Amino acid sequence: MRAAAGAGVASPCVNICRMEGDHCAGCWRSLEEIAAWSRASDEHKRLILAAVASRRQRHEPPGDRCRTGHD
Repeated sequence: MRAAAGAGVASPCVNICRMEGDHCAGCWRSLEEIAAWSRASDEHKRLILAAVASRRQRHEPPGDRCRTGHD
């Protein structure tokens, strides 16, 4: 995740931009969430990140390595 200098909430983008069903394989956001990110308030971004965390937890078994191969 990265944030621009002075930015509030960091983007979850990891430069693996490929849709798998209803979410991105890299950041787990929906197309709607990705499109809204740049104009979303920090509060809305935090809600998106909470949805991303929930989505990831439902789809990735505990203990799975992240997609970059690091623990």
